[in-house]
Amino acid sequence: MNVDKVTALIDNTNTYKHYGKVLQVVGLMIESSGPVANIGEVCYIHTKNKQGPPILAEVVGFKKDKIILMPYTEVMEIGPDCLVESTGKPLTIKVGSGLLGKVIDSLGNNLDYSKLPTGLQNYVTEQAPPNPMTRPPIEEPIQIGVKAIDGLLSVGKGQRIGLFAGSGVGKSTLLGMIARNSNADINVIALIGERGREVREFIEKDLGKQGLKKSIVVVATSDQPALMRIKGAYTATAISEYFRDRGYHVNLLMDSITRVAMGQREIGLAAGEPPTTKGYTPSVFASLPKLLERTGASERGTITAFYTVLVDGDDMNDPIADAVRGILDGHFIMDRQLAERGHYPAINILKSISRVMNHIVDENHQKLALQLRELMAIYEENRELIQIGAYKRGTNHKIDQAIAYQPKIEAFLTQNTHEHHNFNDSLQMMKELLNGRNN
Repeated sequence: MNVDKVTALIDNTNTYKHYGKVLQVVGLMIESSGPVANIGEVCYIHTKNKQGPPILAEVVGFKKDKIILMPYTEVMEIGPDCLVESTGKPLTIKVGSGLLGKVIDSLGNNLDYSKLPTGLQNYVTEQAPPNPMTRPPIEEPIQIGVKAIDGLLSVGKGQRIGLFAGSGVGKSTLLGMIARNSNADINVIALIGERGREVREFIEKDLGKQGLKKSIVVVATSDQPALMRIKGAYTATAISEYFRDRGYHVNLLMDSITRVAMGQREIGLAAGEPPTTKGYTPSVFASLPKLLERTGASERGTITAFYTVLVDGDDMNDPIADAVRGILDGHFIMDRQLAERGHYPAINILKSISRVMNHIVDENHQKLALQLRELMAIYEENRELIQIGAYKRGTNHKIDQAIAYQPKIEAFLTQNTHEHHNFNDSLQMMKELLNGRNN
């Protein structure tokens, strides 16, 4: 044994525990005089009654010589002079293949209060995005199992997509279809800010038993503190990164990134940040790219990410929608008018785009998709004239074609929620649809 090393270790060991004291609680924030801690570190707040476990809180800022904490849970039991102890570490969760089929909270605990399986590893939830020079190009498509997406908006392994829609247009149902039908190895599903009743409904109806077997569901409901909603997104992303680094092809499905931004806004306002664009604080627009850039392809595996974006009043120029659209590799616009007509999934193909489609599909697939889009665009431009009977057949050959093929295109783009088509099936159906054009 090296005596010098042992002596040095003893000399550097702090034999005292240093505590701080709660000074005041203002809204969401707890002010404490000490202990020494860095931004992002987790602290324990020891309550006066000492019957339950200490309350977890995170350092989110400083104010002169005071530290500002935000708790992961409610602050009902916190009072003046409660002791604050720093763990010296950021939030760490347990990760491993034993989590498959489990439903956990933002801190990595089972929601059914059962113990986590053994053999899991510690993993820090906040990681840096990969170096851009280590990211391989996206060159291979991933099967989504939805005809409209595989055929006209093909997604690549490691691509990041935004699903933009107002409330009640079918975002969560589409996520369930992707989770069940996709050929990814593992699904990590983050339900952020959801209504409590919708969690079990999504798991049992939209995801189903088969989907849950290869999924890990992270839940932070709308009644939980803002920090828990934000950490739900970070925890789900960290779990995805863990499996990606072990060579898996992972689907990350987050519903919704808008509620993550709203949680960050709450924290920013409580910490004293000025509200800027529509009440959102600068930290919201700084944190979004850091979170979204963590997903994608790496040298070992891929994370194909789908983020739902809730747009108030179907306004696609909402500041969060605008910021997210600029970061991601494509956007699918879900149209309320299509949903009202019973067209499901209600994806507006002409307003949607997959930025990597031309790099991952062959030339024949591109031509088929372009021909379908052209027919749809011609019909859409003349929809009002056609519907009121003002257009006379034979006036324009292209419009006549678009009218003739509109019912077939509508049938191709609609799909029952429990209907499944593989990638090649979708391509073959497009060929059959268009090959009959001259008949």
